[in-house]
Amino acid sequence: MAVGKTARMVVLGVLGFGLASAWIASAQAQDEEAGDQAATVGVDNVIREHARQNVPVVGRLVARRSGVVSVLSQGVVADMRVRVGDRVQAGDMMAKLSTNRLGWARELRAAELETAKAELSLRERELQRLANLKQSAAFSAARYEDAVQELAKAESDAARASANLNLSEIDLANAEIIAPYPGVVAEVHTEIGTYLNTGQPVVTLVDDSQMEIEAEVPANHTQGLAPGTAVTFTIRDGGTRTAQVRAVVPSENPLTRTRKVRFTPKNGAALTNAAANQSVTLSIPAGPARDVVTVHKDAVLNKSGQRMVFVVEDGKADMRTVDLGEAVGTRFVVMSGLSIGDTVVVRGNERLIPGQTVETKPNGQY
Repeated sequence: MAVGKTARMVVLGVLGFGLASAWIASAQAQDEEAGDQAATVGVDNVIREHARQNVPVVGRLVARRSGVVSVLSQGVVADMRVRVGDRVQAGDMMAKLSTNRLGWARELRAAELETAKAELSLRERELQRLANLKQSAAFSAARYEDAVQELAKAESDAARASANLNLSEIDLANAEIIAPYPGVVAEVHTEIGTYLNTGQPVVTLVDDSQMEIEAEVPANHTQGLAPGTAVTFTIRDGGTRTAQVRAVVPSENPLTRTRKVRFTPKNGAALTNAAANQSVTLSIPAGPARDVVTVHKDAVLNKSGQRMVFVVEDGKADMRTVDLGEAVGTRFVVMSGLSIGDTVVVRGNERLIPGQTVETKPNGQY
């Protein structure tokens, strides 16, 4: 019984070894067949390009025109025409002071001007009468000189009265607090019945039609931000837009080593529903543009912790180890392993084996 069992085990072992050998031979044949069979792949070239590295910087939207609208006269608030959130146009009346006192002050100044004019007219006639007596024995030189001085004083009084009347009319006109530019009322600082002195705040107004971007940019990255340089930015809705550098403020923060940079969005009307201090993310050039050798990102494979690329040479795919730098758009900067003009596989490279024959098509036609 034991002998028979042992014989059967030997026979099964011989059969198992034969099957395993056949499987290995079949796999080797498949690999050899794959190596001989041409694979169709999409390719791209290693190129030299004028590029720069970008870094993300968080900025904020700021209104080019915003601030407190103050009262230019003094008096009691008689009417408030706006509330927080109201949109106004340049020239709209937002509030009004009581004009009773201001109106009577204007009437008083007008009366003073009329009196001064009458006095001036009297002194002019008096001087003219004395001038007509110059050839007469009744002429008094001293009296004539006094008349000249009195006329000068009357002219000065009339000018002062006219200026006072103008100031009263300005105060009366300034009783209406007018929007100096279009915008949205962000805050109301007073209410009906409040007495305001000249210069006190009435409302805070924000012009959201003209927005800029302000960002604290690391000082070592401002070299590539000359006025007019175009950059991209994203806002809350995820859309990507373009702005250009308006100014780099020549003052560096000693704590953060950053400088303020102002950007003007192109086609600013596209910033719908934008708000002051809203965050945006800018893509800032890390430095001046330079010439670099780049390879398409899709050509790069990660194998055992190394970056590999299939290079097509004489119709076969040759695998190379490459050293890559920073990303430039959809490409990587090549530090070593590839040369300008090398043809690399960017489509179908996951299925290739080293030395396999390939048929190539341009990347866009694969």
